[in-house]
Amino acid sequence: MRYESEHKPKIRERIVKEAAKAIRAKGPLQVSVAGVMSKAGLTHGGFYAHFASKDALIEAAIQQMFNQVMQRWDKDNQGLNAQQQLAGYIDFYLSPWHRDNRSQGCPVSALASEAPRMTVPCQAEFARGIERIRGMIIRQLTEMGVDDPQTTAVSVSSELMGSLSLARCEPDRQASDALLHSAKENLKARLHLPAQNIPAQ
Repeated sequence: MRYESEHKPKIRERIVKEAAKAIRAKGPLQVSVAGVMSKAGLTHGGFYAHFASKDALIEAAIQQMFNQVMQRWDKDNQGLNAQQQLAGYIDFYLSPWHRDNRSQGCPVSALASEAPRMTVPCQAEFARGIERIRGMIIRQLTEMGVDDPQTTAVSVSSELMGSLSLARCEPDRQASDALLHSAKENLKARLHLPAQNIPAQ
């Protein structure tokens, strides 16, 4: 039936989105199929109509997480130049909101410590996602005329992910806020980006 052919991909997408939220919040090893299906409003028994295994779901969810990053980038950066795009990304990444909303944030900082324990296909999908994000940064640095944009992009992405992880580990909120602010200002100064990102009019 045509209804079934159109309905099944939508159901699968719903499952993957719920899995992505759960994986960001808990890590892939702590996610249960039953819990994901329940959040999606579906029964556990229907899972295998869409995925061969839990690992296949995790792999699909990792891809979905990075797709969301790319979609957010495209949405937030319409009409902005390279400097504004990169400054805005740094502002978002090193913000208290991002620190406090792990389930909606960057999959790299959420899953980096879990990657060694993931299956090889999941690790490969995770590595591809990291390269996609790094590629975004490389494009902006190249457009800005930065020397050796590839090496700089590795440094920038490492600083972003490391600073966010440390801020999440800091129990004192004021100290955590200060860490984020200092990392953001220092990184933007090094890249000659405006301290206050002002969107194009």
